[in-house]
Amino acid sequence: MEPTTIREGYLVKKGTVLNSWKAVWVVLKDDAIEFFKKKTDRNAKGMIPLKGATLTSPCQDFSKRALVFKVSTAKNQDHYFQATHLEEREHWVKDIRRAITCLQGGKKFARKSTRRSIRLPESVNLSELYVCMKDPDRGVKELKLEKDKRLFNHCFTGSTVIDWLISEEKSRNRTEAVMLASGLLNEGFLQPAGDTSKDGAEKGAESVFLDQTEAFYYFADSGFFCEGYSSDEDVIMKEEFRGAIVKQGCLLKQGHRRKNWKVRKFILRDDPAYIHYYDPSKGEDDPLGSIHLRGSVVTAVEFVPDAKRHEVDGNLFEIITSDEIHYYLQAATADERKDWIRAVQSVAKSGK
Repeated sequence: MEPTTIREGYLVKKGTVLNSWKAVWVVLKDDAIEFFKKKTDRNAKGMIPLKGATLTSPCQDFSKRALVFKVSTAKNQDHYFQATHLEEREHWVKDIRRAITCLQGGKKFARKSTRRSIRLPESVNLSELYVCMKDPDRGVKELKLEKDKRLFNHCFTGSTVIDWLISEEKSRNRTEAVMLASGLLNEGFLQPAGDTSKDGAEKGAESVFLDQTEAFYYFADSGFFCEGYSSDEDVIMKEEFRGAIVKQGCLLKQGHRRKNWKVRKFILRDDPAYIHYYDPSKGEDDPLGSIHLRGSVVTAVEFVPDAKRHEVDGNLFEIITSDEIHYYLQAATADERKDWIRAVQSVAKSGK
């Protein structure tokens, strides 16, 4: 029988020979992971057998790269993949882990129930856990983070804390880790920094800690401080990033000059209404460009000049800005195209 395709999409992969990271089209089958240079390629660039493989997630081998997971083969070959956002990584990790488990048991792939069991110990020593988190070598790293024209010194993101708790085997899944982190927050070991984490802490729910890259926290006895900044050059650019993230993920984009198509990570924000695009292999420090969506029109299209010459066909859509600049994009599937069009239309109407 032919292997069954379980999941497919764009991920960033670290080269096995060179240390460069590149966006590739990844196909998860029930017995292997195949990756292609382009979605339309028939021959895979490589194949990772899953029999006897192990999965590490979160993988914290790269301090400057988040959302990485590692697949190690039975022959001790390590393959590193990076997702564009947390939800995407968790979907891939869950399916790969399940595929490995099914192979080991000689069973056909089938997804488990989405319900997650929570089995935390009746008593948890939060003081000891806090000391481990602050360990300079193996603990949570304190960083300088930027948001809303402010610099947050000696802090870290909520997702970083959850990743650490899982990687250090303090919890079995993200649900348990959020409950532990909420306990640390409620007891004052962790403190919220910035509006997002403060809003979460004030909700009064059972889990007040936010497993988000937008939520910042710091150690209660650290040297945390926040500073604002502004200059004539950065005010306009920083204003673009103020809005909440509505949707994010990888799409193919046609270049304006050379008309070639490349994989780009897109982040759609609501207010101000902007969509920024990045090279997914290089992170989110500097966008390659941005599209102001206020007053723009987005529609599905069936034909784009020169697209077929680059083997790009199907699931195409177009954004026309109020300045009549045309952007041509391709989604991985028809449903994904619908989701992107719906999201962009909503932001274009309501955002500033």
